[in-house]
Amino acid sequence: MIPLERGQLWVIRIHALAVGALALAAGLLGEAIVRDNVDLPPGIVTIPLLVLLLYPVLVAPGRRYRAWGYAMDADELRIARGVWTRIETIVPLARVQHVDVSQGPIERTFGVCRLVLHTAGTMHSRVVLPGLARATAEALRDEVRGRIVQDAL
Repeated sequence: MIPLERGQLWVIRIHALAVGALALAAGLLGEAIVRDNVDLPPGIVTIPLLVLLLYPVLVAPGRRYRAWGYAMDADELRIARGVWTRIETIVPLARVQHVDVSQGPIERTFGVCRLVLHTAGTMHSRVVLPGLARATAEALRDEVRGRIVQDAL
């Protein structure tokens, strides 16, 4: 399997940091409310919360990044992901209806984008492959699009 671009690790880290910051802000607010009503020592909520956030903010992003991989052959795109539960998605290229390349501001900063495949059907009809270099995503998009045109003829 081909690993994701290194910039995706930073995208995952920033997303984890943003969620951690929101959780910490909620914890600080909760601590302020609790300490106004009950005489408790400072940090009674915040310190345990910081300890609980160590794994999802510092350790998990690297593990999540390393768990991703993809491979494409003549008939299908295989995407593997998942640290605790391993998920392998196989997308038959004959079922792809259209394909997009998308990139948010954080992804743009780190030079990565997402390949989005839309397939026939309703359940799991949108398959996303993140962490690709722009040139790689566009090359994959063009290859898949060429196959869509060939199958239509």
